[in-house]
Amino acid sequence: PIWCSVDLRDGNQAQAVPMNVSQKLEEFQPLVRCGFKENEVGFPSASNTEFTFNRRLIEDNRAPDDVWLQVLVQAREDLIERTVESLIGAKKAIIHLYNSTSPAQRRVVFGMSKDQIIQVAVRGATWIRERLGRLKGTEVMLQYTPESFSGTEVEFAKDISEAVMDVWQPTPNRKMILNLPDTVEVAMPNVYADQIEWMCRNIKNRHSLIVSLHTHNARSTGVAATELGHLAGADRVEGTLFGNGERTGNLDIVTVALNLYMHGI
Repeated sequence: PIWCSVDLRDGNQAQAVPMNVSQKLEEFQPLVRCGFKENEVGFPSASNTEFTFNRRLIEDNRAPDDVWLQVLVQAREDLIERTVESLIGAKKAIIHLYNSTSPAQRRVVFGMSKDQIIQVAVRGATWIRERLGRLKGTEVMLQYTPESFSGTEVEFAKDISEAVMDVWQPTPNRKMILNLPDTVEVAMPNVYADQIEWMCRNIKNRHSLIVSLHTHNARSTGVAATELGHLAGADRVEGTLFGNGERTGNLDIVTVALNLYMHGI
């Protein structure tokens, strides 16, 4: 798979006292030396620390030319504006948009219908597309996440993902990342793999997508869910080096890599 470290974002958010700018800079270098070509470096709209870290990476030319800087943002215009501002001058950037999609989130948190939730995603995707002209000289890849994917009806996950695809218009030569997380690991690994397989078989223009996995460890089966999801057709894996992450932890990406290595990969 394509490997993406989220240590500097998801792993950092798990800490009682998140890292400061100098600490994040110190951790970025070993991740690059490990060979990660994609690193989710932060949530630039969340705090001045996150924003400043992004600017330091770019202005100090700390990221090698072949390393993508990935940033997370919710589908809100003010946050998207700040996020794009943080990326000006980057060589390679992945803008990672997300919103929640599960029945519980739709009903309890947002009080919105399916159509309204789709409009949240479409508006977010449109706001990003409208600002891409400000990132001249930057190679940009776009990523969308239906945040509570494993708790969402697969048909609705497909519908909302395709609505975002209609805005971003990915092609086989200019793919977008579709990230399908097991956010609170409500699904058993085999069920999650079935969901991934269904999406890979049924979503339109699959050849224009990089299907990505982002598992957590609420059932202590994040590694199994990732391995089965990869077998089910996914192309990419997001995780942290040793599983440090929000709530009950992220995927331990080292374990998955070693497991694949033991199979000769």
